[in-house]
Amino acid sequence: MSLAGAAPRRKQSPVITAEHETEGEAARVRPQALLTWYDRHRRSLPWRALPGATADPYAVWLSEIMLQQTTVRAVGPYFEKFMARWPSVTALGEASLDDVLKMWAGLGYYSRARNLHACAVAVTRQHGGRFPDTEEGLRALPGVGPYTAAAIAAIAFGRRTMPVDGNIERVVSRLYAVEDELPKAKPRIKALAETLLGPSRAGDSAQALMDLGATICTPKKPACALCPLMDGCAARLRGDVDSFPRKAPKKTGALRRGAAFVVIRGDQVLVRSRPAKGLLGGMTEVPNSDWLPDHDEAAAKAQAPVVKGVTRWHRTAGVVSHVFTHFPLELTVYVAHAPAGTRAPAGMRWTQIATLADEALPNLMRKVIAHGLGG
Repeated sequence: MSLAGAAPRRKQSPVITAEHETEGEAARVRPQALLTWYDRHRRSLPWRALPGATADPYAVWLSEIMLQQTTVRAVGPYFEKFMARWPSVTALGEASLDDVLKMWAGLGYYSRARNLHACAVAVTRQHGGRFPDTEEGLRALPGVGPYTAAAIAAIAFGRRTMPVDGNIERVVSRLYAVEDELPKAKPRIKALAETLLGPSRAGDSAQALMDLGATICTPKKPACALCPLMDGCAARLRGDVDSFPRKAPKKTGALRRGAAFVVIRGDQVLVRSRPAKGLLGGMTEVPNSDWLPDHDEAAAKAQAPVVKGVTRWHRTAGVVSHVFTHFPLELTVYVAHAPAGTRAPAGMRWTQIATLADEALPNLMRKVIAHGLGG
């Protein structure tokens, strides 16, 4: 029978089956299977270049810093605000740290904002506004660690390297049934992840694994039937996918307590800036006491600011609770009213309650002020 005029046969996607069970054959097939899946199912993200387009190193770097310990959903609006305000690394490098902290407020882990600004300054002043295009050069920048350097190098510059985030750790630990617990397993997982790189499109390979972990190989109830690597997945074959990655028991720091002081003068509230270094460095706060595990209420209250005309403090009902990475915190909130015209103590200032949204207030202090104003 003549084949003339027949429709061309559709190219089949590579699928890993039992015949590919040998490690060498699986290693050969997996990278292309992953890329084929990605080309069909890639997520549309504000910082991600369109298919076939060259990625913007600035957008890649900015998104990677923002995404550290934060969700894609939370980062989206912040990324778009930063890009609208500072459309290039040079523009960001010329901004003030205070403006950057204000724009960052609410996103958490504020050392990232300080490092973001320091890195933008370094790229602007030392590299003429152009990011280095190698992992080594990127790692020399402030706030750029091994993962971020690999992500930028692969996604923005096509370097053949594999960044390993939480999504990739989960996919790889299940695919190869890595028994070692995190963080000890990290070097082995990275080595295994690198076997999923094809001869080209390193950035797409990395983003494919990220998307696979975010949408298919999720922490709970993964959709294994939709995974392009399912037939070669060791954890799936064993039936214990949910047990990976193995993790050492999480250590939680001791509860710390303290007191916060909300001083109101008409339509203003008393604030100060925290020291540039350390937890919440450079952020705006209301005066507060030390945060200690062996909290003593009388000692904490003795650290209240000395404000002329303020003689009585009202303790509000309840406490403000907040959880940092290494410890939980509870603050008792005291409120006082200062007479009109009262000067702010040294190192403090009055700010309008109506414009508090423009201050670089961390979420903790937003909760404290809301609690104080409501109490």
